[in-house]
Amino acid sequence: MPADASLLTNLPLFSALDADECALLADAVDTRTLAAGAVIFKAGDPGQAMYVVGKGAMEIFITDLAGQKIVLTECGPGEVFGELAMLGTGPRTATAVALEDTELLELDRDDLLLLVSRKPEAALHLLGAMGAMTRKADLLLRARVARNPSEEIKEQMTFVQRLADWIAAFSGSISFLALNALWFALWIWLNESGTWRFDPFPFGLLTMIVSLQAIFLSIFVLLAQNRHAAKDRVRDDIEYEINVKAELEIAHLHEKVEEIREGVLERLERIEALIAGNGKS
Repeated sequence: MPADASLLTNLPLFSALDADECALLADAVDTRTLAAGAVIFKAGDPGQAMYVVGKGAMEIFITDLAGQKIVLTECGPGEVFGELAMLGTGPRTATAVALEDTELLELDRDDLLLLVSRKPEAALHLLGAMGAMTRKADLLLRARVARNPSEEIKEQMTFVQRLADWIAAFSGSISFLALNALWFALWIWLNESGTWRFDPFPFGLLTMIVSLQAIFLSIFVLLAQNRHAAKDRVRDDIEYEINVKAELEIAHLHEKVEEIREGVLERLERIEALIAGNGKS
């Protein structure tokens, strides 16, 4: 049914229209009422109109290859959704469901042309709504792409963890071995040659220092190992997500192949029926 002109004047998209223009547009725009949980369109449906929320709230979401629901946005009064259908002939890219009892204004392409011809600045409102949706989608995509476990763990590292990684890496190097050998040799030479006998044989001070060094090194190595174990868990989670997406994609391809097969069989049956009919005639 036609929209109420007073409702149009309260919406940002139509705020620039005067009373006569609102009345003219109200005669062309249709009003739709949805109950909570009602779906107005699904992803893949043909798109023929855009909608403005008059009252209530709508949720716009997509489903990824892993079957998870991704909410793109929630539209309240005055907000626009489904506008991509007005700019192209492709199918809907998302699903829209009413979160509560909702009243919508439905604009088809002719209604939009009438609106833009009357008030060209209304096109800016549409572009702004589309830009906001695009930005939200970009943020979601950046957050949901396959993660790099090394970068993800690196971003969460504390100073102690960085220090533990550096010590663990250095303690396993040839430089650390050579430094320890030089230190021990110098220590023993100074005490045995009589040059500076600060720790005579059996080198109790050296033994204590080496023991403490071994304790601290083992702790730092364990910290580094724990962090690498956390990185491995993140990598396992990523591999699992990728495997699930691949499995669902393969299942989707199987469905498509089966649909193509059924379509081919139906066409063959029709062709056979036509041939049989022509043969009888």
